[in-house]
Amino acid sequence: MKFIAARQNRVTALPADLEPTDAELDAIEAEMPVITAEVELLDALIALLDRPASEFSARRIRRAHRKVLAARRDAANKAAAVAPEVA
Repeated sequence: MKFIAARQNRVTALPADLEPTDAELDAIEAEMPVITAEVELLDALIALLDRPASEFSARRIRRAHRKVLAARRDAANKAAAVAPEVA
C-alpha cells in the first residue's frame, strides 16, 4: 500500500494556539446584546415565512427592530465613550 503525501508546504501555517484571545472574547462579549437582538429579529422574520402576517407578528417585528436599533445605539455610545478623542 502506497501512502499519498503532500509534497508542498502549506501556504499559510496554522497557529499553534487556535483559541480566541482575551481581546477577541471581550469584543464578542461587548457585541452580545446586538447579536442577541439581531437573532430575535431574525426569528420574528422567519416565523412569518410560513404563515400569513397578522397584527401580532407585525408588532413582534417592530419590537425586535427597535431592540436591534437600541442595542446598536448603546454599543456605539460605549465605543465612543471608550475611544480617545481625535482633534
